Amino acid sequence: MKKPPIIPLNIAVFTLTTMIALVGVPIWIGYNGIDTFEILAAVILFFFTGMSITAGYHRLWSHKAYEAHPVVKVVLAIGGAMALQNSILHWSSDHRVHHRHVDVNDKDPYSAKKGFWFSHIGWMLREYQSECYNDYSNCRDLQKDKVVMWQHKYYLPIVLIANFGITAALGWLNGDILGMILIAGVARLVVVHHVTFFINSIAHIWGSRPYTDTNTARDNGFVALFTFGEGYHNYHHIFEYDYRNGIHWWQYDPTKWLIKSLSWLRLTRNLRKTPEERIEKAKLQMQLKYAKKRLVNLPNADEVVAKIQNEYDILVQKMNSYYSAKKKIMADKKQNLKASYEKLELDFEFKEMKQSFALQKEKWHSMYEYYMSSISLQTS
Repeated sequence: MKKPPIIPLNIAVFTLTTMIALVGVPIWIGYNGIDTFEILAAVILFFFTGMSITAGYHRLWSHKAYEAHPVVKVVLAIGGAMALQNSILHWSSDHRVHHRHVDVNDKDPYSAKKGFWFSHIGWMLREYQSECYNDYSNCRDLQKDKVVMWQHKYYLPIVLIANFGITAALGWLNGDILGMILIAGVARLVVVHHVTFFINSIAHIWGSRPYTDTNTARDNGFVALFTFGEGYHNYHHIFEYDYRNGIHWWQYDPTKWLIKSLSWLRLTRNLRKTPEERIEKAKLQMQLKYAKKRLVNLPNADEVVAKIQNEYDILVQKMNSYYSAKKKIMADKKQNLKASYEKLELDFEFKEMKQSFALQKEKWHSMYEYYMSSISLQTS
């Protein structure tokens, strides 16, 4: 099968920046050294440009997971351009196609089913999507955003000014313009490229699938460390409009923390979160599906499957009752329910449901872990 034509500009940019980062920068440091200011500038710009992609291009514009003040939008648009990953409009269009047709090789721009190399960088080296390169019909909402269209129109000047102007200015302050451009400019750019590319490649190959197995996206806390919190990718692909990727407080998601912190300053608003009930249901459904798939290896498989299905049904029933009561409690709080007797009775029922749900969930998890351990021992 004949491959599509190569894209000379992309190949030139990736080759040149990589060679400078791997060869030029070490030679420069060997002869001229590196100081703390250059390291600090590189680290700060690494987080700034990387999180401009994750907080801006990805969660703000591609998924509309929250709204931002115009000043925040402009800063993220400049940072995104400094990351050199095309304009917001183009990036978001590709990403929306990816989510709509994930893993469909002929439609997903960076399908992981075509291999690590293709999903990581190969898809940008040839004209695989040339027929829809300038088709932004799936981003009509973004075409009404003045910041998006400003960045799209003046993308190249913004890229040049941000990458060379900012680093040159920092270098001038530090007394070494070329050194700063090489270290905080080119080397930082190459690292940001591959770190964010990991989201399309490694995050679809390595990790667990606790919420859905209908696509290749994985959850991996280790990958999250290098991708500004985007490593919880299995969660993201089922709940793509959530401003969080790491939903637990202990999960490393600096992008989530940035968005939330800005909301306290009233610079972001309408942060979208997936209801807890939907998350719980998705996870339990996957556990049941996984258990049934593995339990067929046991001698008394039919009996065990029936037992675990029964406990699952009881758990879902109690969960539905609990969340239904919780919604009523929240609604009553908003209405400032004043009837003390009725309120006390409702609170008591809610506490009983909560405790019943918690006990059943504990029972389910104990049973699930027991049977999974039994299967592991038999197959080891």
